[in-house]
Amino acid sequence: MAKPNSIELPTGEKFPILYEDRAVMAIDKPRGWMLVPFSWQSTSRNLQAALTSSVAAGDFWARSRGLKYLRFVHRLDAETTGILLLAKSQGAVSTFGTLFESRKMEKVYLTVVQGAPREPEWTCELKLAPDANQRGAVTVDARHGKDAETHFRVLQKGDRTSLVEARPFTGRTHQIRVHLAESGHPVVGDDLYGAASRNDRTNLGLRAAELAYHDPFSGRRVEIRAPMQQFVREYGFELPKR
Repeated sequence: MAKPNSIELPTGEKFPILYEDRAVMAIDKPRGWMLVPFSWQSTSRNLQAALTSSVAAGDFWARSRGLKYLRFVHRLDAETTGILLLAKSQGAVSTFGTLFESRKMEKVYLTVVQGAPREPEWTCELKLAPDANQRGAVTVDARHGKDAETHFRVLQKGDRTSLVEARPFTGRTHQIRVHLAESGHPVVGDDLYGAASRNDRTNLGLRAAELAYHDPFSGRRVEIRAPMQQFVREYGFELPKR
């Protein structure tokens, strides 16, 4: 039975499959989908609930693979697009989750920020903690915060915005967004940490571009890349040459 190269929900929505092996599947997550537990039924855009229901219903994309289980290993913000790793068993969730926690998962994001950073490269190590004054947000907290480290590299500069590569070495909530906001260059379209208002229709300029790791079962190196051309062009940039 031929396996489709995308997840197709009964609603007709499709998530391209970027990589797959016996343990995991990586998809290109679109905007607007939340990564919360299956039990959270207060939103119709609960990606875990949609996937679980589709697998249980035996939709063709899952049936053709003999899939019985699929769960996200890490989180992306609802408005962040790009590579999302899904595990095909509870054991794989634990094993790959450990990779993310141990800094053995190499992550690269592309982001569009306000203004033009002075430095071509810099590293931010501001500690982060939940914001007691705003539910769901985090803030810099040198005393009680958890370690957070992100390396940034400017790829291109425009008139009012810049294209920046971000490599987070830790995985704190909203880490890239807060570190950029603290640098004075918030992510374009960020109404939580930036200058964007909730009426601003500019999409959040943040995309998970690359994921690389050594497979914990086979030991081989895996490199996953998401298409980037459409994302950068949305903000008036072109892909940098490798």
